[in-house]
Amino acid sequence: MYYDVHTHAFHPKIADKVLTQLHNHYGITAVGNGHPEDLLARAEKAGLDKVIIHTAATSPDQVIPANNWSIELMKSDPRITAFGTMHPDYDDMEKEFSRLERNGIKGLKFHPDFQGFFMDDRKFYRILEMIQGRFVTMFHIGDKLPPEKNPSCPLKLKKILIDFPKLKAIGAHMGGLYHWKYVAEELAGMNVFFDTSSALPFMDKQVLLDIMNKHPREQILFGSDYPLFDPGESMKELQHTLKLKDFEMEIHLSAAEQLFK
Repeated sequence: MYYDVHTHAFHPKIADKVLTQLHNHYGITAVGNGHPEDLLARAEKAGLDKVIIHTAATSPDQVIPANNWSIELMKSDPRITAFGTMHPDYDDMEKEFSRLERNGIKGLKFHPDFQGFFMDDRKFYRILEMIQGRFVTMFHIGDKLPPEKNPSCPLKLKKILIDFPKLKAIGAHMGGLYHWKYVAEELAGMNVFFDTSSALPFMDKQVLLDIMNKHPREQILFGSDYPLFDPGESMKELQHTLKLKDFEMEIHLSAAEQLFK
């Protein structure tokens, strides 16, 4: 199975609004419309078998609607694996985690920068205590603020990995958007997965090579960050940038299968 492990799809009622917010924050014009049908069509054209779709509740009252959307997506098409979400200020976490499990949700997405908490907050650690060994976790990591001032960063993820050794974690954007120097120095080689979404066009090539040389290839997963980027074009970029032979490319496309064993 070939996976795109980092995608987003939105309800048609809010898709345009979300794309505007993403453009305002990242300065990137999306290539897709953010609808599940568009994502699946692009994934099929690229030769991908599965897409993992992520959502993140930016407030406690968004947890249920966001997870309802993930459950709906999960049931809509066998090519979709949807991750749920949680917010540190949500009241009855265990009840919601159990609901997600009953509905086949095996992963959770956290975006500290958009959700308004720091990764080393004790309230967030309470969530991690509840989910390690239970859900796969996708963390957005990094932004333009320096690590000590940013809600998410490679250094905070490193501490989480040490404190929660049973956690099966993915550090998005090659471990830390705009924080790649710290990924190479602190995270590469640890028991964590990285995905390639929204990373390669912005990275210093030597830092990228440093990370690739230190980190197991089978723990680097292909991700496009659709709708910001097209899966097929992102696959070409990955293969070209790293000069990968076809069998090497297959490692990154199929490695996600081990997440759900």
